[in-house]
Amino acid sequence: MLLSVIIVSYKVPQYLQLCLESLTRSLKNIDSEIIVVDNASEDATIPLVKTAFPQVKLLVNSENKGFSKANNQGVAVAKGKYLCILNPDTMVPETCFQDVLAFAEKKDDLGAVGVRLIDGTGNFLPESKRNLTTPKVSIQKLLSNGNSYYATNLDETETGKVAILVGAFMFLKRQLYQEVGGFDERFFMYGEDIDLSYVITQKGYSNYYLGKVTVLHFKGESTVKDRQYALRFYGAMRLFARKHFHKSNLFDRLLGFAIKLISQTYAAQEIKKPINLGFERRYWVSDTPNLNDQPDDILRLNWDGLRAAYSEKPQHSRFIFDLEGSRTADVITAMQQLKNRQNTFRIRPSNCNFSCGSDSAHHRGQVL
Repeated sequence: MLLSVIIVSYKVPQYLQLCLESLTRSLKNIDSEIIVVDNASEDATIPLVKTAFPQVKLLVNSENKGFSKANNQGVAVAKGKYLCILNPDTMVPETCFQDVLAFAEKKDDLGAVGVRLIDGTGNFLPESKRNLTTPKVSIQKLLSNGNSYYATNLDETETGKVAILVGAFMFLKRQLYQEVGGFDERFFMYGEDIDLSYVITQKGYSNYYLGKVTVLHFKGESTVKDRQYALRFYGAMRLFARKHFHKSNLFDRLLGFAIKLISQTYAAQEIKKPINLGFERRYWVSDTPNLNDQPDDILRLNWDGLRAAYSEKPQHSRFIFDLEGSRTADVITAMQQLKNRQNTFRIRPSNCNFSCGSDSAHHRGQVL
């Protein structure tokens, strides 16, 4: 088998449905398997996978074992030459794995491969490519200075070597994953991708950022950005620094104190709600000929009509993309063409009565 895709899911059944539909399209004609490890979601996830995607291998945990341990569970039963660690709140274009596999097969020093990620507003996510998270970089990140945290030397659409990739999409050989011991299970959530990226380079391999492949990552659908999030995120940086760089108890205590201060800032922001952008008009985008349940106040656009509208730069609009009559690659392109003009986006998986999307990388998304 050529490829195994591992997805750890936690309480995001609608986003997982979107992800699995896009994966099914992208893996067509590729000898592959999809493995979903559910971390005790206790919602519609299990019946969804069993009913809508019976070909998916499903592992069900009775408790939330965290990102690292659950991924290691999935890899333990995987059969592919390559692995892709993928978040459930992602949507991949049809040619995603065809392009990544073609790139990987040409590299003798292949470590892990990452791709260009965009959020639910169509904007680039800079954590797609990062520098090594040294203690100095960690402190700067704590102080909201991300210039040294992100690999800004490489343009977002370029391809090149980077130190650190993001766990939302990490592609590598299964043999290499096993060689380095997989994800360090001391990282419950966050930091495990930094650690794995670094360990791979320490073994003499190179990590690559592939900027020509764009994947939608709604980001944070399994996590609320609150005080607990801050403690876990920056605590993971502390663990990474302790593991690889600093054995100093004094430095460790200082970093721990700084993390507590930062977490208090997050706690003060917990009551804030996502900004409601609103919209003046709604568009349903699809090439499906009929839509019986289309609301009276929604405007119909086929894909040719939407592309023609790009030059008009529509604003204050909500675009609902129906995957039943759309390519995932076209949806990803459209979001980037229409971004930053107070437009919002929702995506309806095929044959579903809901759509999902996110208007901010800092807040949970919305299912309608």
